[in-house]
Parts: sequence; C-alpha cells; structure tokens
Amino acid sequence: MFLCVELTIHFLWLTAGLALLYFGAEWLVRGASSIALRLGISPLVVGLTVVAFGTSMPELLVCLKANSPEVIAVPASWFGIQLAHGAASPDIAFGNIVGSNIFNIALILGVSAMICPIVIHSQLIRREMPILIVSSIVFLVMMADMALSQWEGGILAAGVLIYVVMSVRMSRKESAGEQLGEIEKEVLDEAEKGGGSPLINILLIIVGIGGLVLGAQWLVDHGEQIARVFGVPEIIISLTLFALGTSLPELATSVVASLKKEGDIITGNAIGSCIFNILAVMGVTASVKPLIARHVSWLDLGVMMALTLLIMPFMWSRMRLTRLEGCILTFVAISYSVMVIVVQR
Repeated sequence: MFLCVELTIHFLWLTAGLALLYFGAEWLVRGASSIALRLGISPLVVGLTVVAFGTSMPELLVCLKANSPEVIAVPASWFGIQLAHGAASPDIAFGNIVGSNIFNIALILGVSAMICPIVIHSQLIRREMPILIVSSIVFLVMMADMALSQWEGGILAAGVLIYVVMSVRMSRKESAGEQLGEIEKEVLDEAEKGGGSPLINILLIIVGIGGLVLGAQWLVDHGEQIARVFGVPEIIISLTLFALGTSLPELATSVVASLKKEGDIITGNAIGSCIFNILAVMGVTASVKPLIARHVSWLDLGVMMALTLLIMPFMWSRMRLTRLEGCILTFVAISYSVMVIVVQR
C-alpha cells in the first residue's frame, strides 16, 4: 500500500515536471520571439534561431541536470529556489537524446503518416537529411569509447552554429511560403501580432526559464526514484519514459498538422529536432562536463542510426511517407520500447 502511494506521488511529480518543461519552453519561445521581432529581426531568423533553440530547451535542461546537477541548482537560486545538487546521472542524458531521436523518427513521423501520407519537400532530402545523417555518424564515431569529452562536445556545439548560419543564408533565397514551412507558424504569428508589452514578454522569458529549471529537476529526480522502486537501470527510464514524455508535445503538434495535411511542418520539426538534439543538446551538455555512458548499449545507438538511414529511402522513393511506411515506423517504435523494458540491461 505504501509503495503504491509512493509511486503515485513520484509519477505526479514527474508529470508536473513534464508539464513545466512544455509550458516553460512555450513561454520562453513566445517571449523571446516577440522581443526579437520588436527589435526588427526577421521572422525567418527568429524561427531558425530563437524558436529552434527554445523548443530544444526541455531536452537540454534535462541533460544538464542529469550530467551536471550544479548547473541547474545555481540558476535556480537566482529565482529564490534552493535545489539540492544530487548525483550526476550521465546515462539519463544519453538515454533522453537517443530515445528522443528514435521517437521523433519512428513514432512522430510514423503516426502522422498513418493518419495522412506526408508529402516530402525536396529541400528536406537535399539539406536536412544529409546533415542529420552526417551528425549521427559523427556522434556514433565519438561514442566509440562510450564517452563524449569536452572537446568533442565543443565540435558538436560548433556544428549547430554552422547549421543555423547556413540555414539562414540558404532560406533567404527561398520563397516566403517555403520559409514558413521550416518554422513554428503559430508561435511567430502570435509574436508578430504584438504578443503583449515588452514587460510581459520579459516576464514570460523569466517564468519560462524558471519553469524549465524546475521541470528538469522534478523530471530527473522523480524519474530516478521510479527507477529505484522498480529496480531497473536509469537508462531504461530515460530511453522510454523521459524520451516519450519530452516528445509528446511534438507528437500532438504533428498529429494536428497531419489532420490539416501540413506535412512540411511535421517533417521539418521531427528532423530538425533530431539535428538539434545531437549537435546542440549533446554538444552543450558535454562541453560543460564530459559525458560517460555506463549502461547505454550499441543496440540503442544502432536503432537510432538505423532509423536515421531507413527514413531516407522512405522519403526519397515517392517523395512522400505512405501509410504503410508509417505503420512500419510506428511498429519499430513500439517494438523498441517493449524490447528496452523486457531486456533490462
């Protein structure tokens, strides 16, 4: 009875953490986007920088909290929140990103394609997919010793800066319609309408950062407690529960976009998120403190890489993702989750 109550409490805190991560990112992106637009920065640049980085903040904060607890505790004190540093859990950081990329490709694209076949734009094949494949290969090579050093993290972080600059330059040559497919339309539409006074936007940024800090703290701490109660390695919790939890907002957005037949938003968000997860999140996290994997296996890394390579011919074959291909991807996502849980490493 006591165990049941304890688990319920941990799950409630974990759910609250996921909610704070979601809303914190939303508030941060809306506030920062509105201020950037007021300063005269173009919507395209805002979409490829502020929005892109902002939507990756939940994964970044979770990874930083897991690998460098003090990095979360210090800024939390600025808001009058005293958090215990706790012990580092680098496996959670690895599991969160590897699992998120697997779910982004297999679950988000799979479920969306099952609802409505997704038309693929040639730009995704020409630019984003090669970048994702190269980034994934570089990441796997760096993981040969099952660790990411600070200099390796620096290389990945530099890669995302190059990617953003390159995207901004190339996108300026494209039509406005093509540009809007790459960025969060709703966020920028609301920001362009005014989005409130500068003071409100600044408050949104502050509250958003506070929500991200607290959300990451609750998610990691109570996720670790759940892992201990069930007697499973933390890597399993991060590969499944954390990865799926931080991907749920993107899944919901993709389902709605699929119903509206806006395939460019779905594929752009999913593939772009995978790129930022590897380059920005893993890069920044390892740059702050080296990451050493204890329980991440080559099976997890192999599934991530295999899906990254598999999705390319799927997209290229008919320049669309069919319902059959969506079923295959969704089946892979479910099978992987079951395998991770059953094969408790």
